[in-house]
Amino acid sequence: MSAGLERRGISDRALSLADRVEAFVRDVVAPFEKDPRQDAHGPSEDLVADLRARTRDAGLMTPHIPGDGDHLTQRETAAVLIRSGLSPLGPLALNTAAPDEGNMFLLGKVASDELKARFLDPLISGDARSAFFMTEPDGGAGSDPSMMKTTCVPDGNHWVINGAKTYITGAIGAKVGIVMAKSAEGACMFLVDLPHPAIRVVRVLDTIDNSMPGGHAQIAIENLRLPADQMLGEAGEGFRYAQVRLAPARLSHCMRWLGACVRAQEIAVDYANRRHAFGKPLIEHEGVGFMLAQNRIDLKQAELMTYWCADVLDSGAYGTTESSMTKVAVSEALMRVADNCVQVMGGQGVTADTIVEKVFREIRAFRIYDGPTEVHKWSLANKIARDWAKDRAKDRA
Repeated sequence: MSAGLERRGISDRALSLADRVEAFVRDVVAPFEKDPRQDAHGPSEDLVADLRARTRDAGLMTPHIPGDGDHLTQRETAAVLIRSGLSPLGPLALNTAAPDEGNMFLLGKVASDELKARFLDPLISGDARSAFFMTEPDGGAGSDPSMMKTTCVPDGNHWVINGAKTYITGAIGAKVGIVMAKSAEGACMFLVDLPHPAIRVVRVLDTIDNSMPGGHAQIAIENLRLPADQMLGEAGEGFRYAQVRLAPARLSHCMRWLGACVRAQEIAVDYANRRHAFGKPLIEHEGVGFMLAQNRIDLKQAELMTYWCADVLDSGAYGTTESSMTKVAVSEALMRVADNCVQVMGGQGVTADTIVEKVFREIRAFRIYDGPTEVHKWSLANKIARDWAKDRAKDRA
């Protein structure tokens, strides 16, 4: 991958780290892709522990957060996380996976020193996984978080939380939870040790994707009573804190799945050069060769948009609009890449003999989570209208 990687603005330390991550994922992690310790709801805890033990031995746990507690720039993070995504198990092994990566970023920005020591440190070390409890069923918070129905009510020096959540990734097996709820002041976030008797898994959903341990669960929260000092930040500031997490989390999804599609393209290219039909290799048939050519174009465009958005975030901007544009462009481009890889490989492409069919399923889910394409376009269209109105007002002034 190194030849195609944008190296501008990335330190030698980060580039060396990215190279080490790539070698580790290809040589150590990828052989576990057919490990039987996986099912429809993701890798087992035993497989997670096995992979992370090997990652610790290699000195690569949570590579985007160095031992001094600092965080790589977003551009440097892209260099590392793209490489970690070369196997669907790579982000899990290296502790760069969702939702943990986004949750670590949020806690690093917002949590107090006491909360960091209790909840963030075990995440960075890879000794704990986390879950982010925001999305709700039955007309609650989803693409529109303002529709949140889960409530939190103060009671002395505690808060009592009640509600329902759904599509909560990794809730089973997580040790750290971030719960969003609505108070009289507005949205709030709370940190909670998991498992907790007041947070009940109703069922684990059967979904198209299965790369994340614990799957995606429906949750009932019944009289969850938490000390006031486990609130993240201030009451009513939950949506603002969510914005801190939002753009980097969107972007890191793009990074990881870009890596996965790079690997899928490698597999499809190898297949098309080795497999013959009608007297010549498949790649010499335009119908096949053109799909792989289009994939290379889409992969490069996805890479460039990912680094562009990383630069915006590194400038100190929230990057809400830019991350929305990038999420749409990258997820749609990677869907084309994954689909083409399946098509090029024909019957082999829909088997589990390679990771291509898995990448296809995971990218299809990626087009939905962190906001489906249509919601992002709707939001962008609204911004275009607002910007037009502002420009008109300036012209009249």
